[in-house]
Amino acid sequence: MSSAEKVCLSLLSYCKTLGNLNQIHAFVYKSVLDTNPLITGKLLILGALQISDAIDYARRLLIHYPNSYVFMYNTLIRGESESDSPKNSVSTFIYMLRQSYSPPNSFSFAFVLKAVANLQCLTTGFQLHCQSMTRGLDTHLFVGTTIISMYAECGFVEFAWKVFVQIPQPNVVAWNAILTAYLRGSDVSGADKMFCLMPFRNLTTWNVMLAGYTKAGELERAEGLFLQMPSRDDISWSTMIVGFSHNGCFDEVIRVFRELVGSESKPNEVILTGALSTCAQAGALKFGMVLHVYIEKVGLVWITSVNNELLDTYSKCGNVLMARLVFERMLGKKTIISWTCMIAGFAMQGYGEEVIKYFHKMEESGTRPDGVTFISVLYACSHVGLVEQGHELISKITEIYDIEPTIQHYGCMVDLYSRAGQLHKAYDFVVQIPVPPNAVIWRTLLGACSFFGDIEMAEKFKERLSELDPDNSGKWKDVAMVRRSMTDKNLKKIQGWSTIEIDKVMYNFVACDKRNEITEETYNKLSEIMLKLKVKGGYIPVVGSVFHDIEEEENEDTVSKHSKKLVVTFGMTRLCKGSTIRFVKNLRVCKDCHSCMKLISEVYGLEIVVKDISRFHSFKEGLCSCRDYW
Repeated sequence: MSSAEKVCLSLLSYCKTLGNLNQIHAFVYKSVLDTNPLITGKLLILGALQISDAIDYARRLLIHYPNSYVFMYNTLIRGESESDSPKNSVSTFIYMLRQSYSPPNSFSFAFVLKAVANLQCLTTGFQLHCQSMTRGLDTHLFVGTTIISMYAECGFVEFAWKVFVQIPQPNVVAWNAILTAYLRGSDVSGADKMFCLMPFRNLTTWNVMLAGYTKAGELERAEGLFLQMPSRDDISWSTMIVGFSHNGCFDEVIRVFRELVGSESKPNEVILTGALSTCAQAGALKFGMVLHVYIEKVGLVWITSVNNELLDTYSKCGNVLMARLVFERMLGKKTIISWTCMIAGFAMQGYGEEVIKYFHKMEESGTRPDGVTFISVLYACSHVGLVEQGHELISKITEIYDIEPTIQHYGCMVDLYSRAGQLHKAYDFVVQIPVPPNAVIWRTLLGACSFFGDIEMAEKFKERLSELDPDNSGKWKDVAMVRRSMTDKNLKKIQGWSTIEIDKVMYNFVACDKRNEITEETYNKLSEIMLKLKVKGGYIPVVGSVFHDIEEEENEDTVSKHSKKLVVTFGMTRLCKGSTIRFVKNLRVCKDCHSCMKLISEVYGLEIVVKDISRFHSFKEGLCSCRDYW
């Protein structure tokens, strides 16, 4: 090996950027080493697999290299299959068939089939399967396993099975592939059979099955499998935590996390973000603070994604001051997610001036806002009446940041004008937007007319809404029809729940929940509270918005047992006198519950803080921090 070759190989071993790669390539060309297969192969590996923005360079290098051999093609096909444009992998494979003197081997097919799986293109998959058959590679273990995965991604489990049974001696990887195929096809029973038939299993096998159960909502079976596992890794723990979290089992998330901390394993980035996400969804402020202390203790505070989730947790749990502290102490450059989380946190609690302030700070930092950021800022403007600032922002979206506004952005502006009582301006804005206004926008205008008593405008908006959504009559027979349709399609209406954290334990309530040891006392106390609200507060139930096909006299009983009233009552029985009652609601607070919360805060002298799907509501002395209307 010449000294020039040694220098080149040494330089390539330290190459980290596309700029460095170009400089080394220039040295290679000057040293007349550009036809050296070893040097060129190293350049290609760096460009296709190791440097993120160098895939185009690798493609040009291959095209201009004389008599490219199969390893070089395979390297580029693999890199392109893992890139943002996997379609290029298929193009390179076709170019290889036409130009190369070396036929494709098992690696060529495996890499290009992975690209087709990412594209979920069944037609191309069929063609590649046929190509592999003509070359006798379809039963090759490596190729056959990839074909199974390709058919699974395209949703054809039966084809995946036919390929699997033709593999002479499938190894554990092939078995895992067919197991995954059944789970991708939502065939849990089929996956169970495969799992029982497997002659050998590894940790990946158990994790695949675990993920399949949690995705299907089979949490009891997932936990049973988890307890049977001979060993567990980070994926096992994170699958259980994220699975419980996605299915709303917040108390189980906390329990599993505590088990993890007490085991030999240690929480990683995915596990911590999953646990924090649960705290954010459930409003588990105290447990979120425990996680914060743990993160600081083990020295993981430098991870940006963990900080972002911690910031989001404090924001959604109503502690915006702690959220700001986390934000200000973040190490390194703050990402768009960091800024948007902070802005959204202020927005949810009605801190409009802070939202504008941090938005300008974001611009000054050089971070470019995206569409989601603008929605949070416009939302805050609408809830605190910052009409002029909102008008400036909607102009900035297109004029400065070249972002195409969506119906959500326009909806925020309509809400902004409506809340400010500028109904004519809101209507003028609606008729000139470039996208057709949806039913939500017309309902927003109609709600504002009701709030401000503008009957003339209300008739106009009602007519437009009826044209756009003629079936929205609210009649019980229509509701029954919708429900029958949902049953036929195996769909379920989202169940309303409310959850509260007391002594680091999560308690979940649903409307008209069955009585048990915990809720018995709550129901008895609730009856007492509702009677006192009627006598001392003049409470009259609002039954018009109740979406239940039952008799009118039953509607009043139904609204009195909404999950929000149950969770507040439970908080009153369990928390110390004078404590603020904080809870989370997964849907928007209905008009009746909103009215009831105001009366409870007034009659009982309590402070109640609710986070619903839209924002925070802080009830104190008979008033609410929001300015919502229905």
